[in-house]
Amino acid sequence: MRLFVNFLKGIAISVATMVPGVSGGTMAIILNVYDDLIHAVGSFFEDWRKHSKLIFELALGGIVGVLAFSRIIDKALDRFPTLMAFFFIGVILGGIPTLYRKAISIGKSNFNYIFLIIGFILALFLSGGNEVASIAIEGTGIFNIGLLVLAGIIIAVALILPGISGSFILLILGLYDVTLDAINTFNIKFLIPVGIGVLIGVVLTTKIIEKLIKKYPGKTYMMILGFVMGSIIAIYPSEVVNTNIIYSILALILGFTIIYFISKKEN
Repeated sequence: MRLFVNFLKGIAISVATMVPGVSGGTMAIILNVYDDLIHAVGSFFEDWRKHSKLIFELALGGIVGVLAFSRIIDKALDRFPTLMAFFFIGVILGGIPTLYRKAISIGKSNFNYIFLIIGFILALFLSGGNEVASIAIEGTGIFNIGLLVLAGIIIAVALILPGISGSFILLILGLYDVTLDAINTFNIKFLIPVGIGVLIGVVLTTKIIEKLIKKYPGKTYMMILGFVMGSIIAIYPSEVVNTNIIYSILALILGFTIIYFISKKEN
C-alpha cells in the first residue's frame, strides 16, 4: 500500500514540476514527503537499502507522470492557461495551512517571520519573469554538453527548493519547449547531459537543506513558507478574461479542496 501511495505522490510531484510557475518541492511538502525525500537523498549511503526504497517509489511515479502527462499538460496549458493557473494557485493555497502549522510547531518565534519575508522576496526575485537569452542547444560539442549539464544543475536547485518552479527556470533558460519536445521524442542526446546535471544538483542541494532543517528547523520552514507564498504571485496570470472568472474561481476552489484534505489527512 505504501508503495502505491508513494508512486501516486511521485506522479503528482512530476506533474507539478512540469507546469511553469509551480514547484515540485512545494507539492512534496504538501504531500508530506519532502523531509523524508531530502533525508533519503542527502544521507543515501548511510542506509542505502532503506533510502533507495523511497527514492525508487517516488522516482517510478515521477517517470510515469512525465511520460503520461507531458503531452496533456502541454496542450492544457496552451488551451486553458488561465484555468490551469488558478487550479495550481488553489493547490498551493491548500497546502499553506499545513506548512504554516509545521513551521510554528517546531518553535514559535517572531524573529522567524523575518525569514518568511526573506523567502517571499527571494521567490519573487527568482520568478521575476525577465527574459534571459536562451542557451545554445544546437550541436553535440563538449561546450554544448557542458551547458546542458550546467542547466541541469540549475534546474535541480529549483526542483529541490519549494516555491521555485523548475519549469519556470527552464523557461528562463530558454529550454522549456525544447525539454518537453525532447521528452516526447525521447531525444537522448539532450536528456542525458541535462539528467546528469540534475543528479549532481540534487545531491549537492539536498545535503545543504537537510543540514539547515536539522540545525535551524523553524527558520528554514518559515523561509520555505515564504518561497511557497511568493510563488503564487509568479503563477497568477497576467490577463484574466471576464468570461473565465467563474470557471477560474471554481478551478481554484477545486485545487484548494483537493490538496487541503490530502495534506490534512497526511498530517
